[in-house]
Amino acid sequence: MAGTVIITGANGSLAIPAVGYLLHHYPNTTLILTVRNDADSDPNTVKLRKTVTQFPNSKTHITPLDLSHLNSVHEFTQQVASSIKAGEYPPLSAIICNAYYWNLVSDIELTDDGFEKTLQVNHIAHVAIILNLVNSFGPAGGRIILFSSDAHYPGKNALEKYPPSLPDNLELLAKPEKSPKTKEGLGFQRYANSKLAITSWSYALNKHLQKSPNLKAITAIALNPGNLTDSRSLRTNTPKKLAVMQRFMLQPLGPIFSLLMPMMRTSAKAAADVVDLAMSPKYAGEQGFFTLNKKDESSPESRDESKQEKLWGKSAEWAGIQGDVLG
Repeated sequence: MAGTVIITGANGSLAIPAVGYLLHHYPNTTLILTVRNDADSDPNTVKLRKTVTQFPNSKTHITPLDLSHLNSVHEFTQQVASSIKAGEYPPLSAIICNAYYWNLVSDIELTDDGFEKTLQVNHIAHVAIILNLVNSFGPAGGRIILFSSDAHYPGKNALEKYPPSLPDNLELLAKPEKSPKTKEGLGFQRYANSKLAITSWSYALNKHLQKSPNLKAITAIALNPGNLTDSRSLRTNTPKKLAVMQRFMLQPLGPIFSLLMPMMRTSAKAAADVVDLAMSPKYAGEQGFFTLNKKDESSPESRDESKQEKLWGKSAEWAGIQGDVLG
């Protein structure tokens, strides 16, 4: 499937091998790769550039984008939409919403937009990207990959202390009240809540896309990519015990864990699934919730259609989307 593919957080643990896999297997694709810091002072961006240089004929553009600033997100989407309209890029064929944020060791963090940071980076900013660019897909349509997690499903993740839930007052999701509960437990709950929001919203997105004559060839998949034993996330804004566990247990014993528990796997293996779900004809028209590369059932709360619609409207409001862009 030729066209333009956007990958957010493109210098992440999963994204870098995904870029390499995509350029190898889908060489005609134009890639727009967003990173928070595109300077060579960021070692992960350097790794991304080294991956791209292995494909000297690739059509790849690395661009800075901070998802914690919605003005920057809207400016980015306006530039991409204008470039596609002008013929500088081919129409979109996929958006891979890979960028994420979590902080398991701090109090609530608010962005300059006034939203809880985990929710804004993981969900709200991607809503803005998708809804601003959905009309930039070609007539053949394409796919949108949203990143869920087993964390969205109460009781399924070992780090869970307080289960995820969508509050009746959704404003409390974006602007949570202070709580006497532990920082670590609440930090993971905020992350899990963002994944629940993503999963729930993906169902509403598919429903609204299917109602649009011009957009019904676009489908969305909410993907649980598995538990990545080599991910930098275990060493970023986490209790020290997680980094120690990764260094002395998960990485050296990774192959054994993968044999015993298929959900435990490397970023490179997950990356191949992500790209194929986004690009392969095998998955044309697929939508809904996937675990690894198989259709699965998400949590009961995420499948509540009333909550999906409420979150649909509120997410567009948070993202600063005006009117019905799906028309």
